[in-house]
Amino acid sequence: MSDIETRGVDEGLEKARRMAEEEEGIGRRPRGWPKYIIPTIAVIWSFFQLSIASWLILDSTFIRAIHLAFALLIVFLNYPLLKKVRPGLSYLSVTNRIPILDLALGVVSAFAALYIAIDYAGMSARYGSPILRDIVIGMILVAVLLEAARRVIGPALPIIATVFIIYSFAGPYMPDLIAFRGTSVNRFVGQMTMSTEGIYGIPLDVSATIVFLFVLFGAMLDKAGAGRYFIQLALSLLGGFKGGPAKAAVMGSGLTGLVSGSSIANIVTTGTFTIPLMKKVGYPAKKAAAVEVAASTDGQLAPPIMGAAAFIIAEYVNVPYVEVIKAAAVPAFASYAALFFITHLEASKLGLKGMPRSELPPFFKTLIGGAHYLLPLTLLLYELIVVRHSPELAAFNAIWVMTLVMLFQRPVKAYLKKEPIGAAFKQAIVDIFSALASGARNMVSVALATAAAGIIVGVVALGLGQLITQIIDTLSGGNIFLMLIITAIASLIIGMGLPTTATYIVMASLTAPAIVTIGGAHGFIVPLMAAHLFCFFFGILADDTPPVGLAAYAAAAIAKSPPIPTGIQGFMYDIRTAILPFMFIFNTDLILHNVNSWPQGLLIFFMACVGNFAFASATQNWFVAKNKIWELPLFLGVTLIMMRPDLIASLIGIDHSQRYWTYLIGLVVYGGLYLMQRPRVPKAAKAVVSTG
Repeated sequence: MSDIETRGVDEGLEKARRMAEEEEGIGRRPRGWPKYIIPTIAVIWSFFQLSIASWLILDSTFIRAIHLAFALLIVFLNYPLLKKVRPGLSYLSVTNRIPILDLALGVVSAFAALYIAIDYAGMSARYGSPILRDIVIGMILVAVLLEAARRVIGPALPIIATVFIIYSFAGPYMPDLIAFRGTSVNRFVGQMTMSTEGIYGIPLDVSATIVFLFVLFGAMLDKAGAGRYFIQLALSLLGGFKGGPAKAAVMGSGLTGLVSGSSIANIVTTGTFTIPLMKKVGYPAKKAAAVEVAASTDGQLAPPIMGAAAFIIAEYVNVPYVEVIKAAAVPAFASYAALFFITHLEASKLGLKGMPRSELPPFFKTLIGGAHYLLPLTLLLYELIVVRHSPELAAFNAIWVMTLVMLFQRPVKAYLKKEPIGAAFKQAIVDIFSALASGARNMVSVALATAAAGIIVGVVALGLGQLITQIIDTLSGGNIFLMLIITAIASLIIGMGLPTTATYIVMASLTAPAIVTIGGAHGFIVPLMAAHLFCFFFGILADDTPPVGLAAYAAAAIAKSPPIPTGIQGFMYDIRTAILPFMFIFNTDLILHNVNSWPQGLLIFFMACVGNFAFASATQNWFVAKNKIWELPLFLGVTLIMMRPDLIASLIGIDHSQRYWTYLIGLVVYGGLYLMQRPRVPKAAKAVVSTG
């Protein structure tokens, strides 16, 4: 690689890292002693969260208030009012110190968040009849929360929340279709800031009690070096196969996604290694970046952790978290299997090979060299799935094991290399505190997203819920298909400017009950879990939806490819994920609803994979050779048969209990397509070589 190319890669990587740092919450870098203020507050926040998970017993409202106060304080200390320097307003975008104005805002916002805990008894007694002090502090909290969300997340969520606030007061003056009785200032403040049905609602509670611990665990794994280990392990396993680095990117991103709720952080962790390797074996820059985008975005789908939104699903649907894992397992793993298949199709189209084994890390040496990273992960999975401890207890136990790993891994390596152990211990302690600070910073955006989205949830609870159902019913004409399309498009549009968790909360509040209600009114039963997972999946897909998808910008910076075409290519890869929510709404077998048999579950999973493979071949225009135009409907037919055996069974007169026999039809058609294309493989391969 030339010096110019190397410099370009380094600049792209630095740009991607800056994006990841912004998402992590590194805004200002004060000089001198003030540089310790933000990390110290972040570490104290982490210790508080660990305390309530172990020995400190507090009322849940107090926990939510303190959690929000820490997040607001860090935001105003850490993020300037303006990101870009404007002429004459440079003091509003200063990053090398903490201005007095932002310090004051941080203190005021923290007090406003804590007010419900400070005067808890008084506010409980006068709930519904707030005094002037309650109203003033409550309105200040709403204002500073929206401003903090704007600084961290961007303008989309504050704008949406503001529209809902205005609507809550202007409801009686709206056109008949969208008019409702409206609200008063007293009722609004009582709902938003004096109860647990607004800002301090279920989403913020989940953020405070569960999500923080998982984000902290992920930060500790990252600081310990597990991300690099996962990608090296994936390369050692898959790098030698056709298009091996792309397959390794999918596996590495999936493993990293187990503990990372951020697609950008996932890209920076894994894409640093995989994107250059993909380009080296022949993937065009755009496709190399797009594979990483699709893999990293879908990392949030991967059970058993699935990002912050999955824990909120468990609370909204009122089921144990393991039930969410069970419901998401088949769609998530089938989606990942299809992405593996897509990387294989792309490699076949381009006539690529794998990396020479001599350039790959040895598998067993790599596996053993990082086996200590698997200990806390294994414990976490064991406690969540086997013992079925609560998510917070499982995460807490995994964190202290991870702490021991971080404390001793450097000294052990120093001992084996005959280096000073004392310095290694000192660095290990620094790493632990750095991870505690990083975990808290990562949580700022989640805490503010859940709190700000709580405003929208609170307005809906004021009486909009039934009205929204009526509006959606009117727009869709009672057609369940049209209603789902409207929901999917709205999720993608809203999700362009929001993090996944906020997108899910907004869409679940607005549309999940409507999907269930309207479906039931027209004789179609939709399980509540299916409706919530539908919103969750499209919230994740919004992460790489052009033109905003930030994940595509991060990957494009590393690959030196144009961001918009990269995002479009990544979205084309992710289309195979987009069909799954539509399928599991109508075929609840895919979310294992009322499926309690392992053989039945595995059969559904394998057939869903075949259906997704067929859909991938249709969208990528390749199976074992380039598709003929008349083969496209056959691939789509296989997809439908494998995803909707119930529909096919009803069409051909087979009893519902015997629906799985229709899988044989799909397998026969799929096998026939393979046999038809097989003779074209050598010819197609020569064509690729001659035009490459």
